[in-house]
Amino acid sequence: QVQLVESGGGSVQAGGSLRLSCTCSEYSSSGSGCKYMGWFRQAPGKEREGVATISTDPPSTRYGDSVKGRFTISRDHGRSTAYLQLHSLKPQDTGMYFCAADRLWGPMVAGRPTSWGRGTRVTVSS
Repeated sequence: QVQLVESGGGSVQAGGSLRLSCTCSEYSSSGSGCKYMGWFRQAPGKEREGVATISTDPPSTRYGDSVKGRFTISRDHGRSTAYLQLHSLKPQDTGMYFCAADRLWGPMVAGRPTSWGRGTRVTVSS
């Protein structure tokens, strides 16, 4: 069983920055449920979309088209915490940001990871 806890959301003006954090904890013997991590978001009245995903083995990152060049995903050396650095924020970045994890890369990039956090809210005002 995997637990994901997000933090770092808040309210900023357009052009501002935020840093989201997600700590992944696993309570099972497999030890691989946090292997791949990512961020997704859902704006009011819209479908959930992938923001960024990260693999450390092999090293790889993927970004949604709407955030490329503005957001950066990373993981700490211990690999239990993932970060999402948000720069040049726009009002359309407003939404709930969810951290997710999976032991397989395929479900992560397909937008169907196994484990989800409860989300942290980001509000960008114009």
